[in-house]
Amino acid sequence: MSTRDVPAQIGDLPPIGRPANSALLNAGITSLAEVASLGRRELLAMHGVGPKAVRILEAAASERGITFAP
Repeated sequence: MSTRDVPAQIGDLPPIGRPANSALLNAGITSLAEVASLGRRELLAMHGVGPKAVRILEAAASERGITFAP
């Protein structure tokens, strides 16, 4: 799947860019709760997910009272 075919936003995830969305979709992740269960290190290990995307995801999770896995 090319990044052009990836939606700009997935489920309840904030806009983080198509490469990061593609990485999450390929891993079967479509919600903020699923993202938070992975933790920062696992997210950063995904090709296409960088520090900026993780910061955006952490901020969105925090706003909703969701904490990231250690």
